Amino acid sequence: MPPGRDTYTPESLLSVAVKVFNERGYDGTSMEHLSRAAGISKSSIYHHVRGKEELLRRATSRALDQLFAILDEEPAGEGRAVDRLEHVTRRTAEVLMAELPYVTLLLRVRGNTETERWALARRREFDQRVTDLLKQAAAEGDLRDDVDARLATRLLFGMINSIVEWYRPGRAGHDGAPSSAQVADAVVRTAFAGLRT
Repeated sequence: MPPGRDTYTPESLLSVAVKVFNERGYDGTSMEHLSRAAGISKSSIYHHVRGKEELLRRATSRALDQLFAILDEEPAGEGRAVDRLEHVTRRTAEVLMAELPYVTLLLRVRGNTETERWALARRREFDQRVTDLLKQAAAEGDLRDDVDARLATRLLFGMINSIVEWYRPGRAGHDGAPSSAQVADAVVRTAFAGLRT
């Protein structure tokens, strides 16, 4: 049962909104849908945010901030480019699984609103930073140079992003379902077996 009016916080409201956006699609979600799912009135929602686009901005910001923080981690900035790239790849998979609802929403934005266009631009910026690392690793002789860096980036993120379609945190360890660490290891091994020279 959703929290009552007295216990609702901006964070718990955001969590409910992300769940509804992922179920119904952002365009298919109204403030009425959010109100019902949260168990509070629309006016109570407006007490916390200006509208559903602000909720979308907060949700996609959370995912993007986590992804960009990876690039500031020490192993992403020091050493050979291939080792930095492996770190970024592993951490991207880990962040996706840790922030699954938020990253899922980020991956579903289509550019229909100002916030969606902003999120897409930030995603492209992140992808470009990874492409630059791929190019540098190839220039250093550690990655194959016969695969276009942009294409390799797309394939790499295609593999990582597909995790949102099947990974369920509650299933990890049950019925042979892999843990997030096992998934991240498999992503790195699979990708770099084909990319390393």
